[in-house]
Amino acid sequence: MINESLFQGLLWVMSGLALIVFVALYFVKAGYGIFRTSRWGWSVDNKLGWVLMEAPVFFVVWWLWLSSGVGTSMPEYLFILLFLLHYAQRSFLFPLLMKGKSRMPLSIMTMGIFFNLINGVMQAGGICYYPATAYDEGLSYLTHPHAWIGLLLFFIGMAINWHSDHVIRHLRKPGDTRHYLPGKGMYRYVTSANYFGELVEWTGFALLTASPAAWVFVWWTFANLVPRAHAIHQRYIEEFGAVQVGRRKRIIPYIY
Repeated sequence: MINESLFQGLLWVMSGLALIVFVALYFVKAGYGIFRTSRWGWSVDNKLGWVLMEAPVFFVVWWLWLSSGVGTSMPEYLFILLFLLHYAQRSFLFPLLMKGKSRMPLSIMTMGIFFNLINGVMQAGGICYYPATAYDEGLSYLTHPHAWIGLLLFFIGMAINWHSDHVIRHLRKPGDTRHYLPGKGMYRYVTSANYFGELVEWTGFALLTASPAAWVFVWWTFANLVPRAHAIHQRYIEEFGAVQVGRRKRIIPYIY
């Protein structure tokens, strides 16, 4: 693990890069999902791409936790388990549930791998190596309002994210290739309900852990997903019309 000064520098650098990504994604649509085109170059099967892209953060956090000596000390162990729970589902279960034969550009997959490797270092570092001093309280840490509110938001966000993915997967019947406007669950309020769930989930995680690294991850999640939600919203308006999209917002209900 890198020393603490380099770790803090990494957090600042990643925060700055997130700002660049946030602005850039309003001008360039990342070429996966409905925005994939041949100009993004070589591609791989979408399921394989998701596993290869997301799994590195799972294994990096798991390995750094084992190497840290934290073991099952609370609350650090709980935080690691929650993080690994998310990425176990995202890395291994989510791809298996995917339908269709879509593909992922190698360039997108490579960028995702690079980010997830760094994020694994940030999150494990913020929890196991350079933690908040309040972790010394053990399980009593969870009695702080920010901790139990964060834990609640984490699971609410996870539930929204998983349910929204379920809605998307079941929009089409076998053999159907048409596009549909999702309208169940949180899709009644936003056109990117899955992204809203993920943003809520990681905001909850940051509140729970009180880790600067977790807040950097929230900023990255926001920077990556908000512009894409905007692009998806515009695509739905073009495809289905403003009347059918209605008063739905992009990613944050009643706000944006």
